[in-house]
Amino acid sequence: MFSKIPQKFTAPFGILGDEAKLAFPSQPNGIMKLLTVRNIAENDSYWEQYFVLFDSASDVFSLITPNHIRRALLDAPENVATLIRVVCSRLFNLISDHTFPSSTSTSVTAFASSIMKTGLVERNTTKEVLNCVRIFQRVLPVIFEVEGESNAFELELLWKEITEEEVPDESTDTPQFVIEDEDDDTEHENERQNSSQHSSPTPKRSKQLPSLGERLFSSIIDLLFCCGFTLPTKIQVDHHKVNYVIWEKGIGTMTDPGPSHSYDSNKTEVLRLLLILLSRQIYVPPGSLFSKPSLYSLHLVQKTPRRDVLTILCSLLNTAMNSSTSSDTSLGGMAGKLPYNHLVFKGEDPRANLVSICFQVLCVLLDFQSGTARDNITEKGDGQIISPTARTNSFRYFVMKLHRTQDFEFILKGVMGILGQHMAALNNLLPGARRSLTYLPENIIFFWKMIELNKKFRTFVLDSDVSMDLVAYLLCYCVEVKDKPQQHGLCRAISYIIQTLSAEPSFGIKLTNPIKAQLPTKWNAPGTAADFLINAIYTIVATTSGTLNSLYPALIIALSNSAPYFKNLTVIASTRLLQLMNSFSNPLFLLSDEGHPRLLFFMLEVLNSIIFHHVAENPNVIYGILTAHKTFEDLGTFTLSRGLREIKRVQVAKEELARKQANSAKNVAINDTRNSSEAGAEKARLLESERHDESRKQSEDLPGGSPRPIDEGGVEQAEDSVMTRTLMSPTSEAAPSAASATPASEKARGKMKARRSMSLDTITSLERIAASGIGRNGFIPTQEWVTSWQQGLPLDTVMLVISELLPKIQELQASRKVNSTSGIADFLSSVNLQHVLPSTPPIIPRKFMWSDASIVWLTSLIWGEIYVHGMTPLGIWNATNVRLFYVKHTQTQQRQITEAVSSVVGGFLRRTSDSTRAQAGQRS
Repeated sequence: MFSKIPQKFTAPFGILGDEAKLAFPSQPNGIMKLLTVRNIAENDSYWEQYFVLFDSASDVFSLITPNHIRRALLDAPENVATLIRVVCSRLFNLISDHTFPSSTSTSVTAFASSIMKTGLVERNTTKEVLNCVRIFQRVLPVIFEVEGESNAFELELLWKEITEEEVPDESTDTPQFVIEDEDDDTEHENERQNSSQHSSPTPKRSKQLPSLGERLFSSIIDLLFCCGFTLPTKIQVDHHKVNYVIWEKGIGTMTDPGPSHSYDSNKTEVLRLLLILLSRQIYVPPGSLFSKPSLYSLHLVQKTPRRDVLTILCSLLNTAMNSSTSSDTSLGGMAGKLPYNHLVFKGEDPRANLVSICFQVLCVLLDFQSGTARDNITEKGDGQIISPTARTNSFRYFVMKLHRTQDFEFILKGVMGILGQHMAALNNLLPGARRSLTYLPENIIFFWKMIELNKKFRTFVLDSDVSMDLVAYLLCYCVEVKDKPQQHGLCRAISYIIQTLSAEPSFGIKLTNPIKAQLPTKWNAPGTAADFLINAIYTIVATTSGTLNSLYPALIIALSNSAPYFKNLTVIASTRLLQLMNSFSNPLFLLSDEGHPRLLFFMLEVLNSIIFHHVAENPNVIYGILTAHKTFEDLGTFTLSRGLREIKRVQVAKEELARKQANSAKNVAINDTRNSSEAGAEKARLLESERHDESRKQSEDLPGGSPRPIDEGGVEQAEDSVMTRTLMSPTSEAAPSAASATPASEKARGKMKARRSMSLDTITSLERIAASGIGRNGFIPTQEWVTSWQQGLPLDTVMLVISELLPKIQELQASRKVNSTSGIADFLSSVNLQHVLPSTPPIIPRKFMWSDASIVWLTSLIWGEIYVHGMTPLGIWNATNVRLFYVKHTQTQQRQITEAVSSVVGGFLRRTSDSTRAQAGQRS
């Protein structure tokens, strides 16, 4: 009965296409024909398999490799051009075809019965459209990467202006219907010939047609709003299947078109193609980012009709912002909320993928500034106003024009919801119960773009009740990822966001409020939002060991902007402010980099602002200043030699401590040996004696050891004299000492001058040698450089407070009227220093200022994040020559996919020069 069943099923009807797929990379009529056979005609049946063979994007990306396309561009470039034209033609025709989109409700039973009855498979136009989109996704990045001739190839293929000549219509010259006798036919024919000979020829008119690239963008926009493909069929109007309706309720509409979860994957595929078209700029080096703009990005932000721009913008915004308030009540939606669901239900989440790519497209469009898309600069008053226009970048312009309160509430709720979900996952009682959000970095960058472009939104955020909770979320995330080099780019972005917000007066006013958000216990801090801000910044600075130097200026400037509003700081926050002050005044830190003294300058500004504005409300800070008075006094007389001696002293002390610890361990071993064996007692005593002799000899050679006589003309004495003269008057010679009563003879003065000259030369050479081992990246500090910033330190205010209050505190302690710290704090709370301090200066915050270097850096950061996300599962830009940032290949484990592939943006932030290049990581 079963003898007639074939042992091996073939795929005559395209049901089981695995064999054809597996043979496609190697068979002569597969992808190899594209490389080896020249000038394949557009009407060749070879092209048909590109539309029907593949069933998913993974099929296309696995069966067609970048090397295939790259070889075809070298050996048969005309075939690649033909492939692009054929795919474009098929896509354009399918969109206008009445059979597209195919019905998605056909059951498997109906599908099988149709095959049995007809022997044919019904044409699936939706699959063909998706395959057209996937072919573009695979081929275009390789075309973008090729240097030299690729530009001409790309321009000729996609952006060449097409001119079509119109044939003049002469039907109006003669009547539409002519009834003539047969005898007059010849006469009328002669008359027509004569008239045509004497009449002047009618000029041909030319019609300008859109280029292939322009038509491709129009098709992509149509696909994004195609009923039955990306939108529900119930909103289709008559026979017009393309309906420009915003995808979800939110900005621009309060009506919900209805659930479209079955179309999320189609939206993702089309948006991925749009993102690939916009990725043309990642193949341009950073130095050429502004001078060589992407034609694709320029066309989308400048040539897209206003209706399409608004519909696309609102659809992307609403989809992204609604992600945190999903109302999916289906079985799959409910299962997705269960703990550890990501470990039980494997596979990708279509909704999460859609939200992620919506964020990515939004960030790219709102970031794009190149060529004619740069913001306009207008002079107003004493400063400049930089703002986009509808002609430069329409997406940036319309985001800037948002003004309705309900729109701001919607955006803020969406941003806060995503940040809150991430914090809830970290603060969960069940570790790892929730999957981390893949689009959290894009959410943060999008928020930065919103407060950058829309000042009304920035004001709305700071006036809201959740403003400090938002700041707490951002700082907590920064503390969480500070030890991951691949996330340092995002940490830097967060520091700039905090600086931008801190420059607003309403930010400082909100600092006296407590943090209401549920934060992880290990990062929470008692007190107000100001206390949390100080503790978070201290944690970032103190626990990164200089690896995040690029973050420090923005964070300390944020403290400086906020300091005039600090009130009633706790003991912990006050102590950490002084600890930051001590760290930045450390000689090793000051002398190691040319930009480090400015951090000390900002910290002094923080303390000065507290003294000027709320000295009585911050007794803990004032007590900390008085306790650390020696630090401020040393800064007033800081010199290069003194800094080098302090660095040497600390190094020697560390070596001595290590030596003592080693000796202690040796003593323990010796004592054990003595107790276990009588025969080794004499040897142990000899070793102990030798050890003491060596320690005594070494201690005599150390600066902190037993004093040794120093020659009058020695280096140490000469150093002190030189430093004293420099502090007294850097540009003049030192006055003679008052102690020298007897004038020296001419011969003695000559010897002293020669000795002093030798000493100065010795000091200069020794300083240069000592300082050469301290500076980073070839920087060597000099005394002139130290003097240039040391004289500009704002120490006067702090020193006035110390000189006024320190004697009083010491007198109280000596008289035993105040014996406790709380008593001293109570006394400091009642002091009034108005008679001592100068007039209070105005509050002038330092705002974050955009520059060309910062724009290039942020563009690199955004595309670096997108590059990493595109690595799994498709590897969209893998194995292509990206030039905007550096791709670093690292060996990683398979255990954590997200960490394994995200070593991307680590190099972004460690580079602070103008030629900023991003560093991306790729799994080997």
